[in-house]
This record gives sequence, C-alpha cells and structure tokens, in this order.
Amino acid sequence: MSRAALTPAEAARREESRRRVMEMTPPEGVSVRFEVASLASRFGAQLLDILISAGAAFAIIVLLALTQLPIGPFIGILAALLFLAIRAPYYILSELFWNGRTLGKRILRTRVISADGRGLTTHAVVMRNLMKEVEVFVPGSLILVGDQMNAFWQVVMIAWVIVLLGVPLLNRRRQRIGDILAHTVVVAEPRPVLLGDLAQTQADEEFIFTDAQLGFYGRFELQTLETFLRSHPLSEASGPPKANVVALAAQIRKKIGYEDRVPDERALAFLHAFYRAQREFLERKKLFGDVREDKHHHKGGAP
Repeated sequence: MSRAALTPAEAARREESRRRVMEMTPPEGVSVRFEVASLASRFGAQLLDILISAGAAFAIIVLLALTQLPIGPFIGILAALLFLAIRAPYYILSELFWNGRTLGKRILRTRVISADGRGLTTHAVVMRNLMKEVEVFVPGSLILVGDQMNAFWQVVMIAWVIVLLGVPLLNRRRQRIGDILAHTVVVAEPRPVLLGDLAQTQADEEFIFTDAQLGFYGRFELQTLETFLRSHPLSEASGPPKANVVALAAQIRKKIGYEDRVPDERALAFLHAFYRAQREFLERKKLFGDVREDKHHHKGGAP
C-alpha cells in the first residue's frame, strides 16, 4: 500500500513504529509518550563524551610534561589511568546533576530516563555507567591490542562485541545491557514548545497559588499536564465532572500542598488555572536563568 493510500491513523501508526515511540505512565497517572533515541544519536553522543574525557586526560598529561617530570616511560599507562579516572566520574556526575544528560547528550538532544516513569535514581545512573565500562571501554581496549592476542581470545572478543552490539539492535527500546539492568532508557529530547492557546485561557481567578506550590513541578510535568488538558478543554467544565479529572486535580493538590477545598465540578477549572500559573512561573524563572526541567531538578546544582 502506498503512503498516499494510507489513512491518517495508519500513517500515524507507521510513523510511530518507525520512530519507536514508547508510552509510560508516571506516578501522576497521566500517560506520556517518548521517542526512543536513535542508535546514530546515541553513538554520536558517546563519541563526543569520549572525546571530551580523552581531551581532559590529554590536557593533564601536557601540563605534567611541561613540569619536566620524567613521565616519558610511563606515558601510556598514565594516559590510560587518567582516562579511566576522568570518564567514570564524568558520566555519573553529569547524568546526576544534568537530569540524565552528559555534554554529548545535551548536544545531540538525548536524555536518560527511568523506564518506569519515576525519577532517575543515583543507583540507576551508577549501574548503567559502570556497565558501560564492560560494554564499551573494555571491548574497545581489546580491539586496540587485538593483534597481540592468540586466535582463541580473538574469537572470544569478536563474539563479545557481536553480543553487545546485538542487544540494543534487537530490543524495541534500544537498551544496552547496562540500561536493562538499571531499568533506564535513552530518549530523544525534542525542544519543548508550550502551545500558546492553553496559556491564554482565561482561567478562574478563584485559585491562587504560591511560589512554593508552583516550584514543586518543572517543565516536564507541565508538558504532561498540557497533553492531558488538550483532551479536556475548559468548555467541559460546565458538564458533569469526570473521574480522571477529579483524581488528577486531587493528586496535584496533595503534591503541592494546596489546602483550599476544590469541588469536583471545579476540578477542571482548577487544572487549567494551575497550568496557566505554572507556565507563567516557569517562564518568569527562565528569564533569570533558572530552568527547572522537572520535579527532580537539583537546586543549586549545575544548569
């Protein structure tokens, strides 16, 4: 069947299948979709991160050489140890303080998230990056010295590399072994665009939010709420309240500590008012250089 003959729904399903879109439901209870990062973007980010950490190791060696220390006979071992000492903390600390991103991932617009929609934990970040040593750097080192190994170990090395490359190729989320063990997935991070017409909605001014309440969530949660409100316009507020709308409003009120009573028939108006106030708050913070990505944003940490 040609593309022109496809119905819009069939074309959307085919495009979604090609892009490997995954859907998850965070604790807030609203389903959200992510596009799994392509292998090309992951390879590019990995290459950039290797160049960054290797460049840092090279710079240290140059500085040591300028001090005229007798490092010549040990320069190979020193370079390997410096590369190891720099890259492991670099990957772990970057993903912890930059919300699942290294410099390479930021440039290629990808991001590590928890596969169950919850916050990315320290354990998950450490696990996936320690496994990266086994999956990426040990095979890479063996390839460099492959001509010095006997035939048996060359076969073992080739089999090892095939398995490691095959795992992300054969699973739908393109997870490597470290991602599977850490229960993480790398997703594409398109530039967020908050649609204007929702922000222009004249929400009821009966709902007043403090900065502390608006500071609980970030841009990620705002995008999730916007997706939900797209299918629940404010015009529905005049009808009977829907259970999912009431439940989400109650969940947000509990999370942010909103103590005023919200009748069920005003739940949708509350959500629209919260969306508008939350967006204005985040945009105001952004003007001062404080970009809050999500509720796990590290205050006082790296941007």
